[in-house]
Amino acid sequence: MRYFIELSYNGTDYHGWQMQQADASVQEVLHKGLKFKMGLDEKVTGCGRTDTGVHARQFYAHFDHSQYFDCRELKNVVHSLNCYLPRNIAVYRIFRVNDNAHARFDAISRTYKYYIGQVKNPFNENFAWAYRFNFNLPLMNEGASLLLSYSDFTSFSKLHTDVKTNNCKIFNSFWEQKAGQLIFTIEADRFLRNMVRAIVGTLIELGREKITLDDLHAIIRSKQRGNAGMSVPAKGLFLEKVEYEWDKILPINESL
Repeated sequence: MRYFIELSYNGTDYHGWQMQQADASVQEVLHKGLKFKMGLDEKVTGCGRTDTGVHARQFYAHFDHSQYFDCRELKNVVHSLNCYLPRNIAVYRIFRVNDNAHARFDAISRTYKYYIGQVKNPFNENFAWAYRFNFNLPLMNEGASLLLSYSDFTSFSKLHTDVKTNNCKIFNSFWEQKAGQLIFTIEADRFLRNMVRAIVGTLIELGREKITLDDLHAIIRSKQRGNAGMSVPAKGLFLEKVEYEWDKILPINESL
């Protein structure tokens, strides 16, 4: 039987989702919890790989288990897991899916948000990057919209990754200002390693009028990471939402 698990985590103390040899990861901690509470021996497969220090408000993973669990049993497992797991990881639900459903490959879109603190706020210290400048927000939104006309984002990708293509389809990209924060939202079918943080770093240069829209076009077309802006700190980045076509994933006559 295959099951999906929905969770969220504060990534401050973790070296990303992916299991590491020597460093703590969300995948490792979750697997230990599922092994202890469900007797799980199989690997837990995530919907993506968040980097060190990046957070997730919504994250899905899947695992296989030889045993069938009904809804009541799964709710009990969720409760037990939340008692066992550290405070920086929360599980919301576990539910059965089709045997070929895949948390990573079946995701049709992912949405990230990046938070920049423009006023001092001790309660956002671990969840926003304090960067207090006057930005040209309309120009930054022009740059964000410009991204939708491109598909190859090599210029914003970490070097020497093992992906087959650097093409992504961006569906939405914009900035907004709320409660003393600048918030960048971007939705795409997939993301490259470090992509969002590099885009934010480049759009900040645009917002400070250190580069122009023509420069941004040239940066993307160059397919050279060195031409883009810096990679902004991980603590301001959240995986906000992951979308699926649930009618293709859930067993017949079952719903979320």
